[in-house]
Amino acid sequence: MTAETLITVAPTGAEADKAEVPALPVTLEELVETARRCEAAGAAVIHVHIRDAAARPTLDLARLTDTVAALRESTDLIVQLSTGGAVTDSYEDRLRVLDAAPDACSLTCGTVNFGDDVFMNPWPFMAELYRATQAKGVVPEFELFDLGHVAALHRLLDEYGEPYGGHVHCDLVMGVPGGMPGDTATLAAAVRALPAGATWSATGIGRTTLPVMFAALSAGGHLRVGMEDTLTYARGRPVRDNAELVARAAEAARLIQRPPMDPARAREFLSVK
Repeated sequence: MTAETLITVAPTGAEADKAEVPALPVTLEELVETARRCEAAGAAVIHVHIRDAAARPTLDLARLTDTVAALRESTDLIVQLSTGGAVTDSYEDRLRVLDAAPDACSLTCGTVNFGDDVFMNPWPFMAELYRATQAKGVVPEFELFDLGHVAALHRLLDEYGEPYGGHVHCDLVMGVPGGMPGDTATLAAAVRALPAGATWSATGIGRTTLPVMFAALSAGGHLRVGMEDTLTYARGRPVRDNAELVARAAEAARLIQRPPMDPARAREFLSVK
């Protein structure tokens, strides 16, 4: 158990509609302001999805590159780009995300039912993406939506060696309809199955946000929060902004005497260059 808690904020995602969720940051200006406020509240990593001029999910490389540059100029946060995009994005576009030269990226370790859709991550794509992160010096965060994804992570490491930087860090994404449930028993089973020496964060989707947060902190894990994962702060009360989700996570971390990790310490912890 580390003495500090790594907090990642996922502010936008690819699912929520700006017209229905006005507080969702979708422009570059909104994203940069969100990043500043979340860093001040205790975040060390920002997990980034971007939108186009009509607020639709996009993996446009020029927009991604501009986003990385703007976040680096305005904050000290580790910039982690999503290689998942939206469920409709092509494998080619998802691989091209690394050309925006982020500090880190997500790497989902298997296909999963995603509500009414299917989030496709076949083995050849996973392996190609993993080898590209090694070649380009991008630190992968292994996204695990189900227990079978942990086995795929072991296979990646066995066949292709350690990730860039040498440190394995995972995110347990819990509570997605079609993935593993967001409860303590499942979290404990997933953590037991992780590779020796791996560290991990946990994400609770929707109403599993708080149960997963407290279970993760009690088990020595780290946290991902944000409006990609939950739009309700409490029963009947919408999230005001991403910073309040980060502030709540930071306060929980302080209560358990594992205060938030700052970005400089997070770079060392995750072996980000």
